[in-house]
Amino acid sequence: MHRLEPVSLPAPRAPDRHLARHGMGLLRAAATIGSYTLLSRVLGFVRDQLIAAALGTGPVSDAFFVALRLPSMFRTLFAEGAFSTAFVPVFARRVAAIGPVGARLYAEEALSLLLAALLATLVLAELAMPWLVPAIAPGFSRDEGQFTLAVALTRITFPYLVFIALASLQGGILNALDRFAAAAVTPALLNLFQIGAVVWSWRFGPGGGGAERWAAAALSWCVTAGGAAQFIWLMVACARAGMALRLRWPRLDAEMRRLGGLMLWGVFGAGATQINLLVSTNIASMLPTGSISYLQYGDRVNQLPLAVIGIAVGTAILPSLSRRLQDGDEAGAIAIQNRGLELALLLTLPAAAALTVIARPIFAVLFQHGEFDAGSTAGAAGALAAYAWGLPAFVLVKVLVPGFFARQDMRTPVRIGAVAVAVNIVLTVVLSGPFLHIGNAVATSLAGWVNALALGWLLVRKGQFALDPRTRRRVPRIAAAALAMALVLELATRLVQTPLHDGSLGLRAAVLAGLIATGLAFYAGFALGFGAARLDEFGAMIRRQAA
Repeated sequence: MHRLEPVSLPAPRAPDRHLARHGMGLLRAAATIGSYTLLSRVLGFVRDQLIAAALGTGPVSDAFFVALRLPSMFRTLFAEGAFSTAFVPVFARRVAAIGPVGARLYAEEALSLLLAALLATLVLAELAMPWLVPAIAPGFSRDEGQFTLAVALTRITFPYLVFIALASLQGGILNALDRFAAAAVTPALLNLFQIGAVVWSWRFGPGGGGAERWAAAALSWCVTAGGAAQFIWLMVACARAGMALRLRWPRLDAEMRRLGGLMLWGVFGAGATQINLLVSTNIASMLPTGSISYLQYGDRVNQLPLAVIGIAVGTAILPSLSRRLQDGDEAGAIAIQNRGLELALLLTLPAAAALTVIARPIFAVLFQHGEFDAGSTAGAAGALAAYAWGLPAFVLVKVLVPGFFARQDMRTPVRIGAVAVAVNIVLTVVLSGPFLHIGNAVATSLAGWVNALALGWLLVRKGQFALDPRTRRRVPRIAAAALAMALVLELATRLVQTPLHDGSLGLRAAVLAGLIATGLAFYAGFALGFGAARLDEFGAMIRRQAA
């Protein structure tokens, strides 16, 4: 069995003469990831519409969303939150230092360690499911049928964790090699499987009262099947990139113990977010029936820009930062984060404003069908409006956290996350009483801002980040453009209230599309007019991408 050789680090190189092009490189990488992520999210939007029509916002839908929440929580702990944040910076540095072939052995050792931990977790969780579900949704104990259904569905969905965590490792490898497309398109596979599940249940499932449970079961099985498809897709992509991984017997040598230590801090950091979600779901389960579903649908719509922007920028930043720091280019690393912050705000501030203004029309036109009625629209729209103003904070966290992870500082984000968790718990308890699920969503958004602002402040204090003149000049202009667009969109929404509420479905869809187009057009005009963005930058990015 091969041993991992120590890595010899190259001497710091001179500052890159193309430093001014950091923004272009980041924008191209983010555009690649974002375009495929957008495809996935559009499919996810279709999936959510079908699920809403099939399940509505009653006890079955609440049980299904809890069945999704549990493997998703462990996925974040094992994959995005812990393993990827520990593995990707180290792997990217190894690629830069000794090349992809030399780094492959490290990836194979990490794969074996991760798989062993996943299988152990899967077995224990399946056995303990009757105790895990009440920990997430204690309110289900009021309805024995709902509790039994939630346990059964979660046992079906939980193997998804194994497949998606392994897929996350493969995606991290590809991202470190600057191959972003395959990993970015992967979530679309799960959405296709779930769309197929709903269509299949309508075609072959029973009618009447059993239709919702039948659809929930079909969706749960397709979650696990979709995870398997994602794993196979990325396994093929890694092989084509020269990174076909062999399975080794897991062992804890010095390198793996070090990775495990980094993962432990990653688990604590990801745990902060998961505790927030756990508290949110826990309290929502004790609110009126449908509250979990309102929050789920509001969050799903909010996730569209969050995923397209936040995942794209954050994923593009981490390998680039790691390589810059590997080469001793601190100025280049700071420049990359400035461009990431600027791009994140350019896209998220208008998205937050627009989602707040047209939250109700979005649900009334796109979701209010089948079991999803007007009451469901009102509840989900309130949750979306509350989540939307946390959107810039959630994306900023994805931009700022790589500044710590690329330096292998896992502890600081954990400590900040712990503070955000405390804020979220207190605010959720306080606000959910008088404001029900909307107070729950407001607490999540406020905790996100605490997290983002604290991360930025500490990076500045450590001398690892500073706003450059371009960012200081542009951020206020971006905010002004977003505010001006929101005012125009609010006026336009008031002018079309009658056709928006009383028209046919086709007319209402056309009105909603017109509102979205109006918001986009006015924001583009305001952004260019105020100097928040320059058209030639995007033109240069497109020309370089085509070259």
